[in-house]
Amino acid sequence: MEKIKVGILGYGNLGRGVELAISKAQDMELVAVFTRRDNVVTDMGKACINVNKIENYKDKIDVLILCGGSATDLPFQGVEMVKLFNTVDSFDTHAKIPEYFANMDKAAKESGKLGIISVGWDPGLFSIARMLFGAILPEGNDYTFWGKGVSQGHSDAIRRIKGVKDGKQYTIPKEQALEIVRSGEVADLTARDKHLRECFVVAEENADKAAIANEIKNMPNYFADYDTIVHFISEEELKKNHSKMPHGGFVIRSGKTTDEHKHILELSIKLDSNPEFTSSVLAAYARAIAKLAKEGKKGAVSVFDIPLSYLSPASNEELRKHLL
Repeated sequence: MEKIKVGILGYGNLGRGVELAISKAQDMELVAVFTRRDNVVTDMGKACINVNKIENYKDKIDVLILCGGSATDLPFQGVEMVKLFNTVDSFDTHAKIPEYFANMDKAAKESGKLGIISVGWDPGLFSIARMLFGAILPEGNDYTFWGKGVSQGHSDAIRRIKGVKDGKQYTIPKEQALEIVRSGEVADLTARDKHLRECFVVAEENADKAAIANEIKNMPNYFADYDTIVHFISEEELKKNHSKMPHGGFVIRSGKTTDEHKHILELSIKLDSNPEFTSSVLAAYARAIAKLAKEGKKGAVSVFDIPLSYLSPASNEELRKHLL
């Protein structure tokens, strides 16, 4: 069996997870890991290569998995890399997806490469669920809940407050809102109705904790629209109890086929490690992109464009025999 040759660009939490996922895939081979840093060795002992040398590998890699951030890395990195490689990325700024897709599609078609954008669980698996559920129950409403899990963006916002040494923020779905949706009742739920935000903060010595809590709770675009709880804890407790990166969520569609018959469709996930799970999704889609590229597909695609069977290392015959 000829293995799919994979490269990783970026070696943070996501890059580490992709390396792990590839190691578990018998049909994949990790060719190279590229970073902006020098003298980096991966968790599995592979020496990283400076990104300045990445062009030397354009004929040695079938798919490059981009592990940069959506805010500053991917909008530029994606367009540049798809000029050289077939790519997979996890761009997750929902409002900017159409613009990013258009830029990627233009660059990929010009280079003759294939790039899939916005792979992960949301956007990604949750997007597929929303599409599928809506196609099956056109008369209905979608509800998406996130958590319980660590929000990296909100945690970073806490750490930027004067007097804060460290902090983590958890997004938590409200059980009452979940019960309303699962009952089939049509509900116009606000952000405050659906989610609670719980913060664990390590304050600097002699910092004004009341002022910190007030600033957190009234921070626009992050906490002001939510019920927010702030706990002040020690640095030791934060490291002991809040060092992991769990996450999860639910996509629920409440719909009806007649006035008498209501239906609830739901996809839920519960993750011990958000980066490791997202990385596993990226690796599966790298397999699909390698297959599609061999067929001559070019341009940008999304998870909506990928046949489900292409994600699996099993043949169609095996899938029909064991899973259908």
